[in-house]
Amino acid sequence: MSEVLKDPKQAQAFRFVRCAYADGVAELVYAFDDGPELIERISFPAPPPLLPERAAALEAAVNLLHLIAGVSYFKAGVPGEIAIETGPLDTATGELLDAVYLHGLGEFAYQNKLDLRGKIRFPTTRHPGEGRDPAAVLGLPQRTLVPIGGGKDSLVSVESLKTIGADAMAVWVGNSPLIAACAARTGLPTLNLRRDLSPLLFDYNRQGAYNGHIPVTAINSAILVVACVLYGYDSIAFSNERSASSATLEYDGQAVNHQWSKSFEFERGLHAWVQTHVAGDLNYFSLLRPFSELAVTQRFARLPVYFDAFSSCNRNFKLLGPKPADRWCGQCPKCHFVFLALAPFLPKVTLVGIFGRNLLDDETQVDGFDALLEYRQHKPFECVGEGAESRAALRALALRPEWREDAIVARFVREILPQLNLADLALDQWLAPSGEHLVPARLAGALSALR
Repeated sequence: MSEVLKDPKQAQAFRFVRCAYADGVAELVYAFDDGPELIERISFPAPPPLLPERAAALEAAVNLLHLIAGVSYFKAGVPGEIAIETGPLDTATGELLDAVYLHGLGEFAYQNKLDLRGKIRFPTTRHPGEGRDPAAVLGLPQRTLVPIGGGKDSLVSVESLKTIGADAMAVWVGNSPLIAACAARTGLPTLNLRRDLSPLLFDYNRQGAYNGHIPVTAINSAILVVACVLYGYDSIAFSNERSASSATLEYDGQAVNHQWSKSFEFERGLHAWVQTHVAGDLNYFSLLRPFSELAVTQRFARLPVYFDAFSSCNRNFKLLGPKPADRWCGQCPKCHFVFLALAPFLPKVTLVGIFGRNLLDDETQVDGFDALLEYRQHKPFECVGEGAESRAALRALALRPEWREDAIVARFVREILPQLNLADLALDQWLAPSGEHLVPARLAGALSALR
């Protein structure tokens, strides 16, 4: 660090300074007041020449990426003014961004004891005829980008798309070898995009700036909208299940959802914005939206080809800090939940073989499983299923001789089950899909294959 940086928590304004795309790199520039520029770069490898008819769509997509990715920097100071120096925003864009920053930073605000209501307001200019026509149909090729995160959900989506012979590409952002290995295992062609954060952000953090959870899925979604325009894809098929729409907790009259940028609320908002501002034939959706977490794990249990490759342990994906020596740390909420959610659908020996240990027979893990059950504490700030799902899964295990004597299961039967209504614990109620989704008609067969 070459200079003493002004505390961003003392800044009056957060500025969206400029953005541009050239030669496979999107450059996004921000600043607090008149402080040094925070420059982020997103790299898109070997892009084909841009077709002239896509130029306006690319500009709109890069502008959106600039505005959404700014959440990584804004949260360092949370100043009272948001200054857009790249041109006026229409009200639809302002409303989308207000939601992304307010709800996407809900957990961050809770952890830092901040109230962002009334503080986040993107300046907009109401255009004449505000109900604008949809963006032009670009004739994008009928191809699908499938984001891969290294966990079970995206692999279920991949195999479903394969059943209908969909033209699909496995894509991920970042340099995780684990995700790269999972993507390779799918057998799909792969695309690895790179995001280089401004190093000044880490300097700010070391000096005591605000820090915490951000809506990463929203940022990655905006990156993939740019990728669709550049490379020519008409669909982005995320793998967010309906459980992601459930709040982690209620705080001060507001729902706080760790997974808000995986929720159906965000999905609907971005899908509508993309079709009105970028391309009328570009579809953003989740293939797994009709399904609960338990329904997804039931389907993943039928895919043994991935058992030695996948990992949902988030400690593997931290930017900084130590990572587990193997694919599962066995201590975090994701390890707890994935083990519990798979247990009703896999032979015990298979599941223990995947994790290298039996997490349900370890008395030191009681607090972690209690959190999943929402028993005496709130659900963890992690991408895990609803408390009612975890309770249903444990009830199912309590009925099976091979599981019922394990420490966590036995304690559930002894201490928690008597307080619950058995009618609420049926596993089957979690396995049927809902009808709520945005899957386009041309990929409806992939959705049907999951039912």
